[in-house]
Amino acid sequence: MAEPKAVNSQEAIARLREFGYGFTEDGKLHKIDPATGEPGEEPFVFQISEDAEVNREHYAKLANQIPEIVYELLEKNGLQKTYLPLDMPIERSTFVFTQPQPISKSKKLLVLINGSGYVLAGQWARKLIINNSLDHGTQLPYIKRAQQLGYDILVTNTNDNAREIKGKLKPIKGLDTAFRHASYVWENVVIPSNPENVAIVAHSFGASIARNLTENYTDFFKEKVFAIALTDGTIGSPPASCKQYFIDVACNWASSNEPLDTDLRREQTRDSFRRVSAGHPEHEWSSYSAMESIFKFFEDKYEQRVGTKDTSSNT
Repeated sequence: MAEPKAVNSQEAIARLREFGYGFTEDGKLHKIDPATGEPGEEPFVFQISEDAEVNREHYAKLANQIPEIVYELLEKNGLQKTYLPLDMPIERSTFVFTQPQPISKSKKLLVLINGSGYVLAGQWARKLIINNSLDHGTQLPYIKRAQQLGYDILVTNTNDNAREIKGKLKPIKGLDTAFRHASYVWENVVIPSNPENVAIVAHSFGASIARNLTENYTDFFKEKVFAIALTDGTIGSPPASCKQYFIDVACNWASSNEPLDTDLRREQTRDSFRRVSAGHPEHEWSSYSAMESIFKFFEDKYEQRVGTKDTSSNT
């Protein structure tokens, strides 16, 4: 049975220490050195038994401590929680993170959408957090770069869809699936904040969520969203209702052995939206390895958008 999720970062850190681990100053999960009582040089070891089930259970218990540690790091970097749905007690709510809180009339807004599975707000890949570092597996590098470039930030939490109430798992009203979570956030946080310009990064299944949002809020997207970066996104064809728009603003950085930004489209699909190499062959690495290219893509798209606006205003 998996260890329950910690209720705060202090509890999470204490539980990690019970497993014999802690994060180093540079964000690597290492074994506690008995001589110092602090994380040493030995990295995480998955196999602690010949029994595969014991190994999986140990990993799950340890991984369940990660979310609260990431949440605290988001808050240390200036983001704050907004509880959703807006009319529900906190104990029955999920949340997103924003900077500022609330967001309002952002000149540039960056929306981060994680993939499916166990990852929660602020995470791209638990595997990389545990085996490599917090920078490799969390959204913190994106957040810090976005802050440097003057973006306001919204971190979604699309896999957080239920709460335990009186011993039973109850779906969160109106946010009980990833798609409903994203739609609720769009209708109740993003659209009312009236941003001028919006960019999106969506990893893995998050690409399907971004596609769904584009279809459902097409007018808003065409007016406000100037770039959509997908990292090894699970997505088929562009939305039929706004195909050309999607082709113009979206690019998928796919896992590949090819160098970063190599065009991966076959000749017969050159009229589809861009699909380029993320610069790494493994799915989980795509967000981390493609980040520099993604922000260049954003800045180029933003300059095009501002230039187009300036031209229009002068005619």
